[in-house]
Amino acid sequence: MRKPKIRLNRINDKTKLLLKFNYISSFLSLIIGLVCTYVFDMYGTIPYIFYFYFFLNLINIAAFSRHKNLTAMAICTSVLSFISTIVITLFSGGINSPFIFILGLIVLAGYISTRIFGKIYLYLIISTIVAIYFIDYANFDFIINEVPDDARDLFSLLSILFSVYLLGGVLGKNLLNTHHKLYRSKARIERSVDEKENLLREVHHRVKNNLQTVSSLLNLQARNTPNQQIKELVRSSQNRVTAMAMIHEMLYVRDNLSKIEFGSYVNELTQHLLKTVERKDRKIEVSTDIPDTLLSIDTAIPLGLLINETVTNSIKYGFKNLDDCKITIELEKRYQNKYILKISDNGLGFPLNYDFKNSNTLGIRLIHNLARQLQGKIERLPTDRGTTYKLVFQDISSQFKP
Repeated sequence: MRKPKIRLNRINDKTKLLLKFNYISSFLSLIIGLVCTYVFDMYGTIPYIFYFYFFLNLINIAAFSRHKNLTAMAICTSVLSFISTIVITLFSGGINSPFIFILGLIVLAGYISTRIFGKIYLYLIISTIVAIYFIDYANFDFIINEVPDDARDLFSLLSILFSVYLLGGVLGKNLLNTHHKLYRSKARIERSVDEKENLLREVHHRVKNNLQTVSSLLNLQARNTPNQQIKELVRSSQNRVTAMAMIHEMLYVRDNLSKIEFGSYVNELTQHLLKTVERKDRKIEVSTDIPDTLLSIDTAIPLGLLINETVTNSIKYGFKNLDDCKITIELEKRYQNKYILKISDNGLGFPLNYDFKNSNTLGIRLIHNLARQLQGKIERLPTDRGTTYKLVFQDISSQFKP
């Protein structure tokens, strides 16, 4: 609804401007024509052209009231103005005629109508002025100055006043009003954007707080049960909640409210997992190779949960009775916004007969579900030692960009 309304307002503004230009230019043409006839005693081509423009432009305005075609009225106005100005210029001094400046107004009016009209009028009028110069230079016999010698100064004054009034009083005033409207509209939009950004930032802040509350509740639940297996399940759920809360916290504290700096997020997430899952009697090193990459929240959340599952599995099950423990996370950007994520460890790995795709464990099933949510494909690569996951995915938001 917003765009049609803006387009309608723009058309209404152009219509008002063109009608105002037609009315004022027609009225002034009639006045100048009468002055030429009864004050300057001119009975040649010039006064009749002024009358010709006055009557035909009124007919053009009346026709617009019936057909409501703004483009048709603009073309008729431009053609009438162009022809009238050329004829008056040729019969009032040629290249030295003060009325030649009206051609510049036609170019400006053309650009106000449409950019295409403006370009057409620009090149046409430049060619016309050059042609008038050569016609004047060649001294053709049919070119005469109909303005009497004693009235040429007054005719120049009327032509200049006519040009200045149309330029400043009609076109210039309209451009200034349009500029003020755009400035007010820009300020209003900026205020609206700031309000929406503050609201969105507050939403992220509240979501983060709510997720942290859920995490605290899960922590209390884990402490109140003596069953070690239940404690492990609750802590796994707690880490998943924390992985999502970190994303909303990063969106809240950073300027970008729609994109996550993925490298920083992975570093914070893995450090959190090492503190909460890792045993005190061993040291696990996490190495990341992630270029500067911004991912949408729709991509970052399932991707963060997937990393949470794989890294947690490596920490809990991959390094039993091992001293040299290392986890590597690599991200590579490919063509068409596609990414390849590799997560590997140098731990014990899976048994040779382990069916990775048909596993019934929650963590493995969750990894596959998250890969499908990312519209990607995940596979376990064969390695001599440890486990390596390869995920090919695409930033979900990029699919909707024009």
